Amino acid sequence: MSEDLPPSEAGAEEARDEVRASDADAWATAAAEDLAAEKARRRTEYGPPPGSAAEELRKLVDTVADKLSGLQSPLLGQVAGPAAQQVVKQVVQQARAAVEPVIERNPDVFDHLAAAGNELLAAYRSAVQAQEQRWTSRDRELRDLKNDHGDGGDDSGPGERIDLD
Repeated sequence: MSEDLPPSEAGAEEARDEVRASDADAWATAAAEDLAAEKARRRTEYGPPPGSAAEELRKLVDTVADKLSGLQSPLLGQVAGPAAQQVVKQVVQQARAAVEPVIERNPDVFDHLAAAGNELLAAYRSAVQAQEQRWTSRDRELRDLKNDHGDGGDDSGPGERIDLD
């Protein structure tokens, strides 16, 4: 029976399939363009996104090394100054030589450490906020208790004032 079908219907099916495929491609293309435009807008507004933790550590080491290399030591005087600078440069080079291979071999480790640090910070904040709430609620309870007893302004504590006359 398939031989009895007119060829025009088969051509129409193929045309519909092409339209569907081009619609899907158009949607994917439009979504990619929108995403690229949003990334560009954020880059101009907020600057470049931060790199991985390994890249940030590398930047930190470079910045600290530059600051230490340019540091002038007024305490050592004119004679010991150049020798001290040479020692600082040597220490900075040794630190770079020690840190760089570790960063190269284990870049994901630094991302995990950064994530763990963020989790620890969130836990610390939670604990501090809970403790602060307990402290402030205790102070509020003491003030309410003092006001309920009609204290005459005596700030000695939550107890009642007793007249001995």
